[in-house]
Amino acid sequence: MILIALGANLPTAQGSPPQETCVWALERLKQSGVRVLAVSRWYRTPPDPPSDQPDYVNGVARVESDLAPRSLLSLLHEVERAAGRIRAERNEARPLDLDLIDHHGAVEGGGNSLVLPHPRAHRRLFVLRPLMDVAPHWRHPVSRRSVAELIERVGDEIPVVPIGAEER
Repeated sequence: MILIALGANLPTAQGSPPQETCVWALERLKQSGVRVLAVSRWYRTPPDPPSDQPDYVNGVARVESDLAPRSLLSLLHEVERAAGRIRAERNEARPLDLDLIDHHGAVEGGGNSLVLPHPRAHRRLFVLRPLMDVAPHWRHPVSRRSVAELIERVGDEIPVVPIGAEER
């Protein structure tokens, strides 16, 4: 199982809103040979760590690909650049953020900017809630904790609200 987290909180240079950009990114991945098997609901979340940035749109996709982890990560960065992302500061607002969360349970330790599983995914409710939508039986490759256990450990201090549920 390969899991990719998608997020955005700025429009692209062409004016596409964040959710539209995330959908566009999935299409770009498909055009590059990545098979999208499932996509979570889209969630609205405040920036973490807290800041005056706009809220994020977040989701997770379960995909399959013949690409090795490093090659897939390179493709994700290429799609981010095509959406106008410029990596300048950590935790900055961005038109697109694509993170490789898991690649068939691989555990890798950081050479050439690749760490698997993603080093902070297990502490991010904005990743875990949508991950539950597409892979409810997934277990963290290192801790072996289930998504439900990880969500319970993180708690719900940061609101992660399905888009459309805000009006209810």
